[in-house]
Amino acid sequence: MDFELRILGSSSATPSANRHHTAQLLTIDNQLHLIDCGEGTQMQLMLYKIKHQRISNIYISHLHGDHYFGLAGLLSTMHLQGRQQPLHLFGPPGLSEILSLQLKYSGTNLCYKLVFHELDTSVYRKIYEDKKITVHTLPMEHRIPCCGFLFREKPKPRPLIKENLPGFLTPPQLVRLKWGEDIRDEQGNVLVRNSVVTLEPKRSRSYAYCADSRYKPDLLPHLRGVDLLYHEATFTDELRERAHYTFHSTARQAAEMAVAAQVRHLLLGHFSVRYKDLTPILEEAKEVFAKTDLAVEGSIFCVRE
Repeated sequence: MDFELRILGSSSATPSANRHHTAQLLTIDNQLHLIDCGEGTQMQLMLYKIKHQRISNIYISHLHGDHYFGLAGLLSTMHLQGRQQPLHLFGPPGLSEILSLQLKYSGTNLCYKLVFHELDTSVYRKIYEDKKITVHTLPMEHRIPCCGFLFREKPKPRPLIKENLPGFLTPPQLVRLKWGEDIRDEQGNVLVRNSVVTLEPKRSRSYAYCADSRYKPDLLPHLRGVDLLYHEATFTDELRERAHYTFHSTARQAAEMAVAAQVRHLLLGHFSVRYKDLTPILEEAKEVFAKTDLAVEGSIFCVRE
């Protein structure tokens, strides 16, 4: 099953000649999740030949324009191209009102159902669940209400060792074995021991998106051991005071978070336009956490099972 992140935009505040505003596309088992939707996102989707009609869920972290100014245009294009399936939109209070006004005064009646889920950005809470994944909010510390998002695969079934299976097992019993149960008779005696007829399940993967925020160590219990952590790194550490004043983080702080949370892989993004060359940001983080990469546009990061 695919678990793949593509970076569509990585600039903070204002775009630059070679960096668009924040947007990411997370693909999990052919389901597309768009995370933030800065200006130019639909152009990036076209550039990378991503069919935006396949997007099922959109998550907006907060209402600073560099994270959602591309949303109205994307929704309009989906309408003009005849989208039929519902689209689920998760965002902070105020987003629904903004979109309603834009649609009202443009005389647009969407041809598809837009299902809006208003988020409480101040808490860690499950906001989405299907058969394979869950999504939780991660409360950020920013100038306005803001949250990140934690995507986790659910536990996976244990593969059966066919040659070890006795012939008398029924389909329901096989399902129970896949989910770790022993098979017992009516008296409670073990007929088939799970450990004998199954293998360890494949690892469940995870991705944490930490949107605009000051360094926030109280997130650590939620980030512990995630496979892929995206953390904003608007500045290098020489501007730590400015980062704190503007409710942002430095590359070193992002790396310190990765170390403390014992994550597998760190991505840095939301770069200030003052950095034409991103090498200092990457080098600063790597001094603390070696497995660090830049979330530059077009990059794809795959999480293996």
